[in-house]
Amino acid sequence: MGMPGTTELLLILGIVVLLFGAKKIPDLAKGLGKGIKNFKSEMKEVDEEIAQETPKKVDNGETVATTEAPKTTTQA
Repeated sequence: MGMPGTTELLLILGIVVLLFGAKKIPDLAKGLGKGIKNFKSEMKEVDEEIAQETPKKVDNGETVATTEAPKTTTQA
């Protein structure tokens, strides 16, 4: 099962336009884009927190644990 062809995509697009109307589609796409952007920024924050919590090696080979508290953010 591969990617849908041009005919299938046009059929899906036609059904979407019938269900939501042509004026509502840009709003749906905008909301989807904001959601994806928000998800990526949260994933980046989690990666940064994990990087801060992992032990770090010093030049002499000793492992030093970090004592920094993770950052917390509030969103309105």
